[in-house]
Amino acid sequence: MAPADSDLFDRLERFYDDLPRPWARTEEIGSLVLFIREGEGWPYYARPIVGSHTPSAADIAAVRVRQRELGLPESFEWVHETTPDLLAVARSAGLDVLLAPLLALDPAALVPDLPLRDARVRWLDPAQPSFAADLLAARTVARLGFAAPAYQAPLEAVENTLVIDDAGPAERDAAAPLSAEAVKRARDMFDSGDYLTAVAESPVDGIVAAATSQRSGDVAEIVGVATLPSARRRGYASQLTATLAGRLLADGVHLVFLSAGDDDVARLYTRVGFRRVGTACIAEPAAATL
Repeated sequence: MAPADSDLFDRLERFYDDLPRPWARTEEIGSLVLFIREGEGWPYYARPIVGSHTPSAADIAAVRVRQRELGLPESFEWVHETTPDLLAVARSAGLDVLLAPLLALDPAALVPDLPLRDARVRWLDPAQPSFAADLLAARTVARLGFAAPAYQAPLEAVENTLVIDDAGPAERDAAAPLSAEAVKRARDMFDSGDYLTAVAESPVDGIVAAATSQRSGDVAEIVGVATLPSARRRGYASQLTATLAGRLLADGVHLVFLSAGDDDVARLYTRVGFRRVGTACIAEPAAATL
């Protein structure tokens, strides 16, 4: 491994370890650290302790017991290039592992901001009265978008199955309001300056795409890039990613990275200036088979 690559992965490890700490408590179990979110919000994960040896199958089993006790998802994350032996250990411990392309921005290759088709880019502002509604719309767009990936065969309509391949504004607006606690937590995170969300907003359909960044020091990850299924193929996701990356660079971030769901999605990001640097591993219990 080249020294530059080693430095890159060291910076990513510090980022993954530092990012949740202001918003979560931790428990160390074997060679794993479990991040436990306090209050409402997206639950965190367990990952290898920085600088420790490869976690064992017994470490994974112990963490899973603790996650079940706390009512948390049995979720584990790590970077394959940093902890390569963990892949086989995780699989032997009964976990399914998603191998997600890990990409970093080449600032010289970042595409410029371009006009969006039938929409404009707007930043969520925690000081605005509309923040709670905007946050709900952005999160619901992400939920609907990830529930119906763009690169999969259309779902078949079957009895008692909600088909959301073509979900649009009506499905977005049917979401239950966020609790006051969830909005306050989000407002606190945005007020910290470490979180940004850009949305594509149509004058007719409202918020139709969203992308978020989360920052620690001079490293930032872009997450939650999604488009409402009914508004796809208009370039919203890629342009929001580029706009968000440009804002991060202007704000002093030196390393911007993201994880893609698969190689097809990764190719979209390479078109706006990202380059593959490794593999992010996301593990959860293997689905039971009949």
